Parts: sequence; C-alpha cells; structure tokens
Amino acid sequence: MGGYFHRFYGKNPRKTLAENKKSLTYIESLRAMFWKKWLSTKATDASLSESFSDLRAVVVSDVGCVRTNNEDAARFVRPADLFVRSSKGFLAIVADGMGGHAAGEIASQMAVETIAKTYYQREETPEESLFLAFTKANRAIWQAASRNARQRGMGTTCTAVVVCDAKLYIAHVGDSRLYLLKNGQLLQLSTDHTYVQMLVQQGVIAPLEAEKHPERNVLTRAMGTHNKVEIDVEAMTHSLESDDRLLLCTDGLYDYLTNDEIAQLMLIPTLNESAQQLVEAAKQRGGHDNITVLLIERLSSEAPQALRPTEEIA
Repeated sequence: MGGYFHRFYGKNPRKTLAENKKSLTYIESLRAMFWKKWLSTKATDASLSESFSDLRAVVVSDVGCVRTNNEDAARFVRPADLFVRSSKGFLAIVADGMGGHAAGEIASQMAVETIAKTYYQREETPEESLFLAFTKANRAIWQAASRNARQRGMGTTCTAVVVCDAKLYIAHVGDSRLYLLKNGQLLQLSTDHTYVQMLVQQGVIAPLEAEKHPERNVLTRAMGTHNKVEIDVEAMTHSLESDDRLLLCTDGLYDYLTNDEIAQLMLIPTLNESAQQLVEAAKQRGGHDNITVLLIERLSSEAPQALRPTEEIA
C-alpha cells in the first residue's frame, strides 16, 4: 500500500517490578470475578465447557509476485490462563504498512506487537481495552516516525478482533478487512476507511463501481500518520458459533478475489489448506501487493480444554 500514506521499531522497555506485581494482581482479580460469576449462575458442566470453547487459527503471509519486501503483519494470541481467556478472550490482528525505506514493515509490526501487549495489560472491557491499545499503538508509531527522518510519514492499516465467549469485538483503522463466514454466507464486518467507500456511503457511486475504481485504495485513515486517529470500535451483533470461520486479510487478497470466490475457498475443510489456497488464488491473479490471511475457526468440546502455554501465531 506504499503509495498513499508514506509504513521504527524500538525495543519495548522491560516491565518494572511494580508493573509485574500489577499484572499478577490483575490476573488474580480476573480469577476471583470468574469464580463469583460461575458460582452465582451455578453453571453446568456443559455451559462451563461452552465458555471455555477453543479456537484454531492459521496465518499465511506472502510477499506476492511483484514486491521485494513484506509490509504486512499479523498476530493471533491464545491466552493459556482460562481466567484471562474468559474475561479478555482471543485476539487476532492484521496490519498493512506503508512508507519508504522499509518503514511500512516497521509500522505494521509495531502496531500488532503494541496492541497484542497492551490489550492484555488493560483491566477494562474488551471494547475499551481495544480502543486504548490502538491509541497507544498509533501514538508509538507517530512518535517513532517523528524521531527518525527515514520513517517520517510511515503508517499502517490495522484491524483486530477479540473473540470472547463467542462474542465478537472489532477495532479497525484503514482498509484491512474482517469477514465472517456463517452458514456458507460471507459477511464483511469491517467498513473500509477509503475515499471510494466514502463515495459509496454518500450515494455518489454504487458498490459494484467501487470494486474497480482507480482510487479504491486511497485511505482516509491510517495508524501513525497523525498524533491522533479516529478508531472504529464495536461489539458486533454476530457471534462466532461452531463451524463459523473468521477471516482477517489485507487488500492484497480481496483486490483480486470476489466475495463469492473468498467464501468458496473458506469452505475448504482444512483451515491451513483454506488459507494457503486463498493466498495462492490472489497470486495467480497477479499478486501485485503483499497478501496476508488470518483464518480462525471455533472448536466445540464436551469438556474444558487442557491448559497449554500462551500461544502467539504470527
């Protein structure tokens, strides 16, 4: 996406002793709240396993057929602690960076790493935590670009979804997308922050015209290009049920495939094969941009999932 918004990554400071203690106290408070809620509702074994239902995710990111570097970034976080998971859920993020001198790579990586870290440090609701995490990431990218002339003007799109007890919470800036495949139907849950989408909303052009419009990739918002950014944060009315799938992707995918084509490839039974085929299909159409796909599906279980270490897939 390098041409429309011009993508420093510094080491994160280590946690202080006080911050570590605060994190431990927060986890203990989550546990206390969980047990209070569980005991008050007298949850059955079935409802307990439902609240602990697990997710499977796969990330495929490809440089494409023309670019020499990959400015996309993605991350899926699966907390090991069931109490944290019940309160904060699973987190998935995709970002598409922009800027010269490899600045796009820096901006997108900065976004996903800052958001993934900050989200789970916050004590607020998923919506509030997403907003605060995005705000911190935007400021960090802006400040880094301000300090380094080679990264000046860098930015990134960013779309994140939290799956918490089947509920979906989305935060979004730019034109990376979130789709939900439910009962074979593909639903776009995010709204592009682009000039062309603005024309569609104003009734100037039709949605079909927008798909091939020459300025369809011109962004109206991006992370890190200004000190402050407007962030769309929403609790979705849709939920993630068994056999549903979520797709987060950059424009390197949907610029080359129709919604029907994306839906058909998302129906491939094996999640990894589905993700690989989505990327390959975009490359066969030209692959002029980086292509990143993050696929998620919900797993059903009649018993609580075994504890595993916290997983981060990138």
